[in-house]
Amino acid sequence: MHFAQPEILNLLWGAPLLAAFLIGALRRRRRRLEKFVSRALIRQMAEEFSPGKATLRALLLLGFFVFGIIALARPQWGLRMEEVRRRGVDIIVALDTSFSMNAEDVQPSRLYKAKSEVRSLIAGLGGDRLGLVCFAGGAVLQCPLTLDYGAVAMFLDITDTQIVPDPGTSLAAAIETASGSFVASERMYKVLILITDGEDLQGQVDAAVRKARDAGVIVYAVGVGTPEGRPIPVRDAGGNVVEYRKDADGQVVISRLDERSLARIAEATGGRYFRATPSETEIEDIRDEISGMEKKDLEAKVIRNLEDRYQYPLALALGALIIRAWLTERRKPGRRWMGRFALRGRS
Repeated sequence: MHFAQPEILNLLWGAPLLAAFLIGALRRRRRRLEKFVSRALIRQMAEEFSPGKATLRALLLLGFFVFGIIALARPQWGLRMEEVRRRGVDIIVALDTSFSMNAEDVQPSRLYKAKSEVRSLIAGLGGDRLGLVCFAGGAVLQCPLTLDYGAVAMFLDITDTQIVPDPGTSLAAAIETASGSFVASERMYKVLILITDGEDLQGQVDAAVRKARDAGVIVYAVGVGTPEGRPIPVRDAGGNVVEYRKDADGQVVISRLDERSLARIAEATGGRYFRATPSETEIEDIRDEISGMEKKDLEAKVIRNLEDRYQYPLALALGALIIRAWLTERRKPGRRWMGRFALRGRS
């Protein structure tokens, strides 16, 4: 037997206290009668009073207390088989981890903000599969599609600008790697959320977007940064800025958010572009659009649940209470008592 709320059973420690109180009440009742009523009258009253019934009434009250607590603890036994289905779409987040994501035009950095956006997405998902792609000059599937959001969050936590060894930024590699991570035979249920500053240093984006669109992938782009841009800091082991990244000519690189390119990518696949905001309402908007899409069965499994059986102790508790209310402490008049009463009437 299993109890759904076993902590309630601690109240059963009150049963001995209640029993002691009821026993004491019966004894005090007897002592009060002996104190204020003569012994002869007590013997006459005893012919009408049944100590056995009084004890039974006390036991019924105790039973109501015990079985009531057991019912509240919700005893369970017996298995009930139940099929649970999860419906949703497949979502892959492509997260930009290039050096430009260290720019601090969004505090504390673009990458920190981008990871916060992904956490907000995870917090609001309920039945969709989620995967994670990290990209810079190349792209890697950091976490394949899964219903285990905790696993995605774990991979997200260890993500930084060193995780992809290829320098630069390739949106094409991100889109191609993400598109290849979906179920190839399906033409729908595919969503790619591209979180980046939009700078593309490799090219070939248009071809990757066409392939994604042909495969049924809908791209939502979230731009992180500002159009004005900021230089990209280079830090030492202690986290101190030692210099800013420079180009081949020795000029400090100013990394800017390229919203036009991101909007074009999203619109070409039927998606939308959003700029990252402090409130992260753009993630809610993306979730709302995803929730309106056609869903597929992602998981179907049979689970075993224990059946609630609180009805049985509850019935016993109520039965004890009803019987106690019906039962009196008066003794049923026997033939001997009735005969003595008749003789007294004649005299």
